[in-house]
Amino acid sequence: MINPFEIIETINMIDKENLDIRTITMGISLRSCAGPDIDTVCGKVYDKITSYAKDLVKTGEDIEKQFGIPIINKRISVTPISALADALEEPTKEKCIKLAKTLDRAAKAVGVDFIGGYSALVHKGYTNGERVLIESIPEALASTDIVCSSVNVGSTRAGINMDAVRQMGGIVKKAAELTADTQGFACAKLVVFCNAVEDNPFMAGAFLGEGEGECVINVGVSGPGVVKCALEKTAGEDFGVVAETIKKTAFKITRMGQLVAQEASKRLGVPFGIVDLSLAPTPAVGDSVAYILEEMGLEKCGTHGTTAALALLNDAVKKGGVMASGYVGGLSGAFIPVSEDAGMIAAAECGALSLEKLEAMTCVCSVGLDMIVVPGATPASTISAIIADEAAIGMINTKTTAVRVIPAPGTKEGDVVEFGGLLGTGPVMSVSGYSSEKFIERGGRIPAPINSLKN
Repeated sequence: MINPFEIIETINMIDKENLDIRTITMGISLRSCAGPDIDTVCGKVYDKITSYAKDLVKTGEDIEKQFGIPIINKRISVTPISALADALEEPTKEKCIKLAKTLDRAAKAVGVDFIGGYSALVHKGYTNGERVLIESIPEALASTDIVCSSVNVGSTRAGINMDAVRQMGGIVKKAAELTADTQGFACAKLVVFCNAVEDNPFMAGAFLGEGEGECVINVGVSGPGVVKCALEKTAGEDFGVVAETIKKTAFKITRMGQLVAQEASKRLGVPFGIVDLSLAPTPAVGDSVAYILEEMGLEKCGTHGTTAALALLNDAVKKGGVMASGYVGGLSGAFIPVSEDAGMIAAAECGALSLEKLEAMTCVCSVGLDMIVVPGATPASTISAIIADEAAIGMINTKTTAVRVIPAPGTKEGDVVEFGGLLGTGPVMSVSGYSSEKFIERGGRIPAPINSLKN
C-alpha cells in the first residue's frame, strides 16, 4: 500500500534532489530492412523507424504530465548498421553515410533526442560491411546531428582485436578534425566498447543486439542527487550504514523507473525490456556521482580512497536496484563521465582527478573513461593505447568498459571546452607524453584470458 510519506518523499526527490528518468529508449530491429540496393534499404529504414516510433515522444510527455516525473530524453536504438552494410551489393563509405543520414532524418521526423546503432561488433574480426562502416564513421557523425556510433573491439570470450583498436585511434582523431568548429563534437557521439551489452538505453553506445526482439522499450533512470542527499543523514556512521542507505535509495529510484517503463510499454504496445539503474550525473549542481563519493568523507574526488568509495556505491546501487525490478539490465551502476558531472569537472580542474585515477576507477564502475577531453595534438596511437587499456580491464574483469574521448582540436592541457546541455563542460586533461606507437603497431589479437573458459 502506498502511504502519504512515500508520496511526499518522491515529490521532494524530484523537486529538490534532481531525480529524473534519464531516457526512454525504443529499440527497433532493422534486420527486415536488409537488402542489396541502398535506396530500397534506406526507404525501408526510414519507414520502419517513423512507423514504430511515431508516438514515442508524445507518450513520454504524457507520462511526465500524469505522474509528474521528468523524462529528460526520448531515444531510439537500432540493429547495428554494419549488418545492413553487409547485405548491400558492394558496400561503400558513401552508401554507409547515406544510411547514417537516413537514421538522422527518421529520428528528427519522430522528434527524439538521439538515435544509436551506427555500430559494428568486431571483437574477433571484421566482415566486409563492418570494415567499410567503421571507415565511414568520422564523415557519418560529422554530417549528421543526432546519430550516435559505437564499436565493440573486445570481449572476455574473444580477447581484444588490436587491429580494430589501432584503427579506432585514427577514427577518433579524424572525427575530431572534421568537427573542429564544434571542438570535436562528433567524438561525443562515438564510444569504443569491450563487452558491449545488447540492451543499453544510454547514448552514445546504445544499439539493439542480435538477441533482442522486433521492438522493445528500455528505460534508464538517474538520481545521484537523491543518493547524495540520503548520505547527508549518515554523517559519522560506518560503511555498513552507508551501503544500506544507498541500497534503500536505489530501490526507490528503480521503482520509479519500473513504473515509467511499464506505462510506456502498455501505451505503445511494445514489450518492456529492462530498467538500467545507472546513476547518470548531469552538470547541474548537486546531481553528481563525485559529490556522493565526497559525502562519504573524501575531501575531493580523485584522492586516495576514491576507488574504494566508488566500488561500494556501484555494488550498493545494484543490490538495491535488482530488488525493485525483475528486469534490470543495460549497464547498471554508476557513470563517471567527466564533462557531464559537476563534481568531476571541479576535481579535474583543481588537479585532484587525473586520467590515471579515472582508469583505476573504471575497474569498479559501470562503464569506463567517459567524456574525457584531451589535447588536440594527442597522437592517434595514444588514443588507441587508452582504448586498449580500458578493453583489457573489461576483458579480464568480465565487465563492460568503454572509451569516449575527445581530442579537441587546437586545445592544450588546462583549457576548457564547452559542449552545453547534458554534455556539460570538459576540462582538457593531460595524457602521457611517452609514445605507445610501436605497441599499437603490432596489431593482431590479444588472446582471451583463461577465466573466459567457463564451459
